[in-house]
Amino acid sequence: MRASHHDRDTVVERLRDAAAEGRLDPDEFDERLERALTAKTHADLNALTADLPAPQAALQQAAEQQRPPLVVQGGISGAALGPNRWQAPAHITAHGGLGGATLDFSRVQSHLPEIHVEAHGDTSGVTIVIPDGWAADTAGIDPGIGGLKDKTTPDRHPGTPLIRLTGTGGLGGVHIRHPNRRERRKLDTDPA
Repeated sequence: MRASHHDRDTVVERLRDAAAEGRLDPDEFDERLERALTAKTHADLNALTADLPAPQAALQQAAEQQRPPLVVQGGISGAALGPNRWQAPAHITAHGGLGGATLDFSRVQSHLPEIHVEAHGDTSGVTIVIPDGWAADTAGIDPGIGGLKDKTTPDRHPGTPLIRLTGTGGLGGVHIRHPNRRERRKLDTDPA
């Protein structure tokens, strides 16, 4: 597969990090840097970093992928995650139950490229709030009777996770959106 500018830049950063850590001497760094900047394929780039350890972010992502899914049960009185700070795992399952469930990602900082949210609206529904700059892929959800309301924008900022939504709307439906006016004011006045 042909390499893009972004692919080459990523390898250049890994080579710079390896040189800064003392894994590459200056001559070897210069030679690999030149080869990275002129690489045509992914195979050319992979050969330049094959003997280097995986970057720390990749190790953290692999560890996150191994964590068991977080399960949120709406039950009779409902359940909510957020708007306080919390750590989002790679997979979350939310059941609306009778009281409803809310997942508020407004204050979540995640290094994951993707977060899988399996939502089941049940009777009272599931509401998911994602920050501006995050995007959602809702193609994997069955709207059921309650339906799916997607009020997010497709404008995804670099380095932000994609919310991959699956599951079913059930009777209560699934609603995914960005923060409303009231929530934005609260975020502005209370950034903690």
